[in-house]
Parts: sequence; C-alpha cells; structure tokens
Amino acid sequence: MTLFQSIILGIVQGLTEFLPISSSGHLVIIPYLLGWQLPEADAFIFDVLIQVATLIAVFAYFWKDITEIVQSMIVWMIKKKPFAEAQARLGWYLLLSTLPAGILGLLLKEHVERAFASPRTTGFFLIGTALILLIAEKAGKRNVDLEDIDWKDALWIGFSQVLAIFPGISRSGATIAGGMTRNLNRPSAARFSFLMSIPVMLAAGGLAMLDLIDLQQSMSASGSTNLLLTFIPGFIAAAITGYLSIRWLIGYLKKHPLYVFAIYCVVVGGAIVVMSYVR
Repeated sequence: MTLFQSIILGIVQGLTEFLPISSSGHLVIIPYLLGWQLPEADAFIFDVLIQVATLIAVFAYFWKDITEIVQSMIVWMIKKKPFAEAQARLGWYLLLSTLPAGILGLLLKEHVERAFASPRTTGFFLIGTALILLIAEKAGKRNVDLEDIDWKDALWIGFSQVLAIFPGISRSGATIAGGMTRNLNRPSAARFSFLMSIPVMLAAGGLAMLDLIDLQQSMSASGSTNLLLTFIPGFIAAAITGYLSIRWLIGYLKKHPLYVFAIYCVVVGGAIVVMSYVR
C-alpha cells in the first residue's frame, strides 16, 4: 500500500463509517474502481488501524456523554438501583443493543468474509441500504427523544445492526433507521447509533488486534515499521474526517431527511452492479 492509498482510504473510512452509506462497502468499492491490488496482509492491518481511528473520533465527539453515562451507571449500581436514572438506563440499553450483532456476527463470519470479496454483492447491499433508509423515513413518527428510549427500542436497534455485518449495508444507516422505526427523532437515533458503536468497535478491535499480533509475528521487523509509517497518515485522516462527519451528520439530521443518502446508495450501488457485469 502506498502513502496516497493510505490517505485516500483513511478519508473514505472516516466519512463513510458514520454517514449512512457503508464504510465496509466503500472500502471494497474504491480499490475495485481504482484498480488497486492491495496485499491481503497490508489491507487487514490497515483496516484494524482505521477502525481504531474512527473509534477515537467517537470518543472525542461524545466524551462528555460517555463520562456521564459511565459515572451514572457506577453510582446507581452502588446504590443497587441500576435503572433508576435516565443516563444509567441509557448505558445498559447501549450494552443490550450490541448483543444481537455480536452473537450473530460470529456465527455468520464465514459468509460475511465471502461477501467482502465481491464488489457486485456489495453493490446490491448498497441498494439494500437505500431501501432501509426509505422505510425508516416512511414508517417512523419521530416523536421520541433519546432519554425516553426503553429496552425494546434498544433491542430492536441492536437487531437492525445485524444487517450491517454485510458490506454495503451501512451500520449507521441500519441503526439510525432502526431507531426511527421505533419513532425516535433523527438526531436521537443518530446519537444512539454512534454511542452503541463504541462497545461494538472495542470488541471488534480487540479480536482484530489478536489476529494482528499473530500476523505481525510472521512479518519482518523492518517491513512492519515501513508499513506503519505508511499507515499513520491514513489513521490520522480517518480520525479527523470521522469526527467531522459525526458533527456534520447530527446537525444535518436536525432539519433534513435521509433521502439524499438513499439516492446516493442507489446510484453508486447500481453503478457497481452494472460495472461488475460489463468488466
């Protein structure tokens, strides 16, 4: 992987991780469109690093929310009333929402890995993301705030996240749509989506780091150093663009629907499907 590829893919990851247009799908599509043949080992290490970068972006943007939630959970657990306060309840609901994707993701791992190798499949799933966003806009009443969420809402959003284990199905799109179909307003659905990504990213990053350690042991020290020097600019690009995309999207959703993202997914997904048959 070159320095230019690292920066471009870092920017792509940062933008698309939080916009409802699928980061995993774009990380399949961009190399396909540009004809990049990235070494599998390099791509894996880079994917792990930019996932960490976008996790840092979430922590940076939601640091105040995170600290308040964690403090409230601890205080009310000590008082033996873990669900007595809204912030404490939200913390438990965020953890609950991660269970469906965590369990089913492990069971479906092999199928997902096969899907990642296919730009055509990714294109079809992007069109699926568009349909999910359209359903959310039509079905949701958008009259529920984040502090009014209950365990059924959290579990429903968690099951929505299961769809996003396939490349092209946007994690943020599926979970925001899941929240909206439970009548959350758009900004509240987005905030829950981004906050629930923290335990998911931590768990996925932890597992990936174990694989990365095994991979690094089989690589030369000099090669590893050169790779890291190439990947650092991509890491920084992913963290910065991730933070900016969170900030922009939450502001955008206060006044605008999801239709523009649905149109984008249809256009890009359709183009990739057509190109896959023509090439």
